[in-house]
Amino acid sequence: MLGSTHGTLTTDSRRARVIACGEQPGPAVHGRPAEADDLDVGGRPLYAAVPDLDRFFRPESVAVIGASDAEGRPNTGVTRQLIDWADRVGARLHPVHPTRPSVFGVPCVASVPELPEQVDLAVLLVSDPLPLIGQLAEAKVKFAVVFASGFAETGEEGAAAQERLAAAVAESGMRLLGPNTNLNAFSSFRDDLDGPGIALITQSGHQGRPLFALQELGIRLTHWAPTGNEADLETADFLSWFAERPEVGAIACYLEGLKDGRSFLLAADRAARRKVPVVAVKVGRTETGARTAASHTGKLTGADTVVDAAMRQYGVIRVDGLDELQDTAALLARARPPRAEGVVVYSISGGTGAHFADLATEAGLSLPALSEAKQAELHQWIPEFLSVANPVDNGGHPVGDWRGRKIIDAILADPTVGVLICPVTGPFPPLSDRLVRDLVDAAEQTDKLVCVVWGSPVGTEPAYREVLLGSSRVATFRTVGNCITAVRAYLDHHRFVTGYRSPFDEAPRTPSPSFRKAQALMRPGQQLSEHAAKQLLRAYGIRVPREQLVTSAAAAVRAAGLVGYPVVMKASGARIAHKTELGLVKIGLTSASQVRDAYRELTDIARYEDVSLDGVLVCQMVERGVEMVVGAAHDELFGPTVTVGLGGVLVEVLRDTAVRVPPFGEEQARDMLGDLRGRALLDGVRGRPPADLDALVEVVLRVQRMAMELGDDLAELDINPLMVLPRGQGAVALDALVVCR
Repeated sequence: MLGSTHGTLTTDSRRARVIACGEQPGPAVHGRPAEADDLDVGGRPLYAAVPDLDRFFRPESVAVIGASDAEGRPNTGVTRQLIDWADRVGARLHPVHPTRPSVFGVPCVASVPELPEQVDLAVLLVSDPLPLIGQLAEAKVKFAVVFASGFAETGEEGAAAQERLAAAVAESGMRLLGPNTNLNAFSSFRDDLDGPGIALITQSGHQGRPLFALQELGIRLTHWAPTGNEADLETADFLSWFAERPEVGAIACYLEGLKDGRSFLLAADRAARRKVPVVAVKVGRTETGARTAASHTGKLTGADTVVDAAMRQYGVIRVDGLDELQDTAALLARARPPRAEGVVVYSISGGTGAHFADLATEAGLSLPALSEAKQAELHQWIPEFLSVANPVDNGGHPVGDWRGRKIIDAILADPTVGVLICPVTGPFPPLSDRLVRDLVDAAEQTDKLVCVVWGSPVGTEPAYREVLLGSSRVATFRTVGNCITAVRAYLDHHRFVTGYRSPFDEAPRTPSPSFRKAQALMRPGQQLSEHAAKQLLRAYGIRVPREQLVTSAAAAVRAAGLVGYPVVMKASGARIAHKTELGLVKIGLTSASQVRDAYRELTDIARYEDVSLDGVLVCQMVERGVEMVVGAAHDELFGPTVTVGLGGVLVEVLRDTAVRVPPFGEEQARDMLGDLRGRALLDGVRGRPPADLDALVEVVLRVQRMAMELGDDLAELDINPLMVLPRGQGAVALDALVVCR
């Protein structure tokens, strides 16, 4: 099972928790209700169990343990806020303190066993929550929140304390938020805003404040989950639950680390099934950022290339800044699905339009030229000397009268247009006031997306504060970059979820016939020789050259005759990683004398370098093709991963690779090839024939199957080079490295 060292549940404890807390199992499996512990061939879960968090966010009764009203005490301000929050949500609040008869006039009990009723939520304002877990379990409390810090974020001793807390909570059947969390879940949300809203998940409360402030701009926030160290409840739990809520239009996340990569992907899969967009800032792109995040939350940050690939696989939109997070989430929460993917830039300045078009095109947005008929229609209101192909430049004056609305309606009526973007670089009343009013009115009458970039650094103009922000249909931005990022995410998301098929539904549940053969070849804790590694590939149907392992010069000559000249000879041993650098590879041998000499030279070098051999390989020489690398590795966060890229010496020079996390299907395997900068080499360049892409994809899928089935036993697999032959001729693994765990 995948997991971190911070309290990941076992299958048995997860099943107990499902029963105790009413978690909802995942989607049906082959026509039957899914069990929470459905596993793939590697023993990994296939479906996300959704915790029932209704009573966490809307409890009927709350206990505050360690409540205080003493002046100057930290717990006093927290207690006051919780009393106000309980009053807003209609919950009965019970302070708990061993020496106080009342707190802020509310009757107080001395201990948990003395609570007058079973409570839904207990808030622990104590430095050591562990002794209270058993009492809360006996009182059948559903949820607890621990604010205290000093756990996994502080190092090994704190991590051990967090493990003890997590184990106690898992045994109790209760669910716990924290430790090292805050009061954000109990913030005051505006209830006068309509429409789909944003649900917020943060591992740092402060980093969620910009999104919470979106309410002041008229954008609805529905929930806030500050997950802290995630000893129990984690990002994935809230992600799964939010994806089921009808009032949630988008989920915004600030992530410093993930408790369990697999759980996160299962939750992202649930959101994708339900077409709920997930937008995330994930820190740790740099070594410094990863180190800082670990010290803050005590979680695994994960190799960033793997994190990035995994998020893209499941449609999670990764952005870099909090400003991008809030703008992208706000757009995705409120915008209707696109009617078309074409983007039209409409401006009152040719320079503005051209600049915006350059940036948008470079970012991958499609700016199709409007038809001649549409351009002729626009020239009824726009002077002939101005370009209206796209961008549409109106020259300024038409926006000040009845022509402005005509132009906007004509653009939106074009069937190729799905998004209209109007950059306003600065206010120029009264024309800008009329322009934004026309845009807002048009947006109310269309099902297409209308975006405005209000470029004024002031932001106090009535046209912005009252007209644009007063509209729930116009997406308003303050920067060009954020607008482009959000629109691209909007189009990408809807393209992704249209016809989305979960790879987990197709993941193999039973081992392949190759699995038993492969198991017999594995050597725990060792690196296999090339000969043994190729036997492993053969077990999974991956083609290798004709070859024989020999232990004498005479046997090498006989083998060369059987394999067929020319041949390649290589030293084979369990600890040889870089044969070429040591001179342990001889290529292009065409005679018996060359083979004898090569055998002696290879064995002499091995003795000199103190390299232990199991023999010398005499191999078929395969020349014509594209050298690729296909590999598998074990990521500490996500488990098995599969990589494909340009091979040979290019893999270390160019580092042109693509990564995916199993399970994935043929379409994702082909998408991996599309991610490569050197993808054109596979199509044939400089007169070379196109490579056999089908064979390459088949190898990628077979390596994936190997990685899934041998997941806990396979530390690393590296096929390099995989020679991809011309179309229809297959692919041959010329060399392979296998390291067992």
